[in-house]
Amino acid sequence: MPKDQRKDLRRLNAEELTNEVAESTQAVLDLRFQLATRQLKDVHALKRARSRMARALTITRQREIESA
Repeated sequence: MPKDQRKDLRRLNAEELTNEVAESTQAVLDLRFQLATRQLKDVHALKRARSRMARALTITRQREIESA
């Protein structure tokens, strides 16, 4: 993922970041179903979606730690 996209996640406020986590989680679920039913053409999309979800969760956790 390019650095500018990583910085975009850091610019989001708490609510937007929560929405990003929810959207990413839903995207991973959808991609997993597509993979299971052999409808998924781009198998790397699953890895990208999981990585984006993990980045959003990491930023969320870092903010929790900083505020404590």
